[in-house]
Amino acid sequence: MAEQDQRLVIVGASLAGVKAAETLRDEGYRGRVVLVGAEAELPYDRPPLSKQALKGEEDYASTYHHDEAWYADRQIDLRLGTRVDALDTAAHRVTLESGESLGYDKLLLATGSQPRRLDVPGADLPGVHYLRTLSDSQTLHDRFAAQPRVVVVGAGWIGLETAAAARLAGCEVTVVEPQHTALLGPLGAEVGRVYADLHAERGGVLRFEESVQEIRGTKDVTTVITSAGQRLDADLVVVGVGVQPDVALAEGGGLEVDNGIVCNERLQTSDPDVYAAGDVANWFNPLLGYRLRVEHWANAHDGGITVARSMLGQQVVHDVVPFFWSDQYDTGMEFAGHWTRERPYDQVVFRGDVERREFMAFWLADGRVLAGMHMDVWDTIDAVQDLIRSGGRVDPDQLADPGVPLDRVASPG
Repeated sequence: MAEQDQRLVIVGASLAGVKAAETLRDEGYRGRVVLVGAEAELPYDRPPLSKQALKGEEDYASTYHHDEAWYADRQIDLRLGTRVDALDTAAHRVTLESGESLGYDKLLLATGSQPRRLDVPGADLPGVHYLRTLSDSQTLHDRFAAQPRVVVVGAGWIGLETAAAARLAGCEVTVVEPQHTALLGPLGAEVGRVYADLHAERGGVLRFEESVQEIRGTKDVTTVITSAGQRLDADLVVVGVGVQPDVALAEGGGLEVDNGIVCNERLQTSDPDVYAAGDVANWFNPLLGYRLRVEHWANAHDGGITVARSMLGQQVVHDVVPFFWSDQYDTGMEFAGHWTRERPYDQVVFRGDVERREFMAFWLADGRVLAGMHMDVWDTIDAVQDLIRSGGRVDPDQLADPGVPLDRVASPG
């Protein structure tokens, strides 16, 4: 079949899907590109929703990836406000909620993730909010302006970024977290405590080792009851207890699913004509030597580029070092690398001034750097990625010494 007669369908019009469509055209693909998105909004960037836009520092219109004309100019058939209900891999077709059926030669699933829901009495009351979409962020921004009493459920990234925005708007904020410190999952206890202290110093109340048992109210939220029996006054509750990959379409199509859509290093699924990228992809990373699923902007951006080239038959691999960033109050951080409870670190090395929150931290296992981050020590994250890629052993004392350049702390492989 001539290329101009082919049709590539992308399900999911967020960053991974948009970047894939863009890359297909940049690589000279002349066939049809159909980009289907469930939301009615033009595709937009998500990080500002819990950062600059939520704090009022950035206009929501600036979060759009491109204007409508951009898609038309590149002959990308953009279908917004459209859900895909079914996938038939044998027939190479997807069925839209309207009943329309679209055939494809290659299919990309960039269906992303959805917030985990709080399963307690009262969780469906008006005044209980989640932060995932542009509309969610706009609603919270407007509500924060009235300075309500806010209870944030979860001391992860979304919870803490939202808590910071609420405090900056003048709200009373209480964070309820069942683990013993903030960001325990992504950062561990040693660095998580730094963020717990930051929020406490800015007037946030953090209730660790407590969970939400019930939310009370009549027409709106009035009270949150915790596992410790505490009654927290609340006008607004924001739930940030993580996300789960949206795999319903993949499961219905018979694809292999395990904490996301299982992919190889080329982001190809168990069906050779179906690919996945972004939050939903659980792919084999040859650099790390195992499969992982990453829920951050950089993976969606880079994965969109890789998967487009892979769909075109280029010999590419998605071997990125996972990367993310966070802005809270007047601090910024960047993190590169990956560790898990199954592949844990055995040492954390600090470099710089932790008390002033101008430092770097490194997570080591067997003397090798698994991950590293900085807080307000800019232009260092590339060196962190180089350390991870090198796989060399490091001298912890040299690693902790700001006077020793990072490119001199590792021995070869």
